[in-house]
Amino acid sequence: MTTAQTPTRNRGSRRTEILDAAARLFAARGFHGVSIEEIGAAVGTSGPALYRHFSGKEALLAEMLLDVSERLHASGAARVTAAPDAEQALDALLAGQVEFALGHPALITVHDRELGNVPEPARRQIRRLQRLYVEEWVTVLSELYPRCAPSRLRAATHAVFGLLNSTPHSAGELPAEAMAPLLRDMARAALAGALGRDAVTR
Repeated sequence: MTTAQTPTRNRGSRRTEILDAAARLFAARGFHGVSIEEIGAAVGTSGPALYRHFSGKEALLAEMLLDVSERLHASGAARVTAAPDAEQALDALLAGQVEFALGHPALITVHDRELGNVPEPARRQIRRLQRLYVEEWVTVLSELYPRCAPSRLRAATHAVFGLLNSTPHSAGELPAEAMAPLLRDMARAALAGALGRDAVTR
């Protein structure tokens, strides 16, 4: 089976460095608690110099969340396409989401708290990409649990995201090499327990 890559960016780019620093600051202090000058200082430059890369703080936040939504969707689609069957596709999706959750807890926090501060056109794009990512999971789950209604599969997918994306709260409790299989096993057990019963058709 071909393994799709975990969604990453070119870590050497200045733009990426700014986005990563802003994500850490927004996660720690909130979007409104961070100035453009403080973001600049975090990457060793002045606040006004950031305007060469972004038109303002809202544009920076929008690109941050749009970028991660695009990467997750692209990675999910690639993993499903590369998998030979639904079981392995689900394993690949779980592995990708766990890798993301363990590697980017600040982005998870920022998305949960600050999506409302993204200008509406970009927010619509972000939500559309997220829906497409969810549907990758629903398509795979529908093969594994054909008796389940799509609405139940969709709800279960969101619930699993909540479990896996708990890393901003659990980071540091276990090393990543121990946390990753724990999260995957818990997600698998949750899906099997909730979707594998006869009652799921109700």
